[in-house]
Amino acid sequence: MSTAQGRLLIVWHSRTGASEALATAAVEGAGETARLARAADVEPGDMLSAPGYLFVCPENLASISGEMKEMFDRCYYPVLGRIVGRPYATAIAAGSDGEGAQRQIDRIAKGWRLRRVADPLIVNTEAQTPEAILAPKILNREQLHAARELGAGLAEGIRMGIF
Repeated sequence: MSTAQGRLLIVWHSRTGASEALATAAVEGAGETARLARAADVEPGDMLSAPGYLFVCPENLASISGEMKEMFDRCYYPVLGRIVGRPYATAIAAGSDGEGAQRQIDRIAKGWRLRRVADPLIVNTEAQTPEAILAPKILNREQLHAARELGAGLAEGIRMGIF
C-alpha cells in the first residue's frame, strides 16, 4: 500500500481542552509514527497520505463540533473512494454519553468505507451546567492513559500491517 510510509493522522478539535488532551496523549502513545493535526488545518491530501485515522473531538449538542464537521465537509468528496478500507478510531470528550457524536463520525466513516479497528473512547466529563460545560477541562490519569493506549495500538497495528 502506498500509504505504508505515511503516519497515523490524529485529527482533533477542542473547545475546553479535553479533546486536545486526548489527542496529545494519543500522539504520545503512537510516537513518531503519528501526526497530530488540528481539524481546521486538515486538507484532503493529509487524508490521502495517512494509512489510518484517529478522530478526536468534543460532543457539542449531541453532535460533533462544528470545526470537526467542517473538516469532514472539506475532505469528504475529494477522498471518496480513495481511502477505502483504511483503519480508524475515535475519541470523544462529552458531558454525558457522547453517543450522538460517535454515531455521526461512524456514519461519515461508513460512507468513506473506513474500518473501525478499536472500540470508541468516550470520556465523560459529566459537565451539565453552562458553567461546567464552558470551563476548561483537565482529564485524569486513567482517561489520558486510555488515549495513549489507543494511539499506541493504532500506530502499532498499522506498522505491523494488521489493519
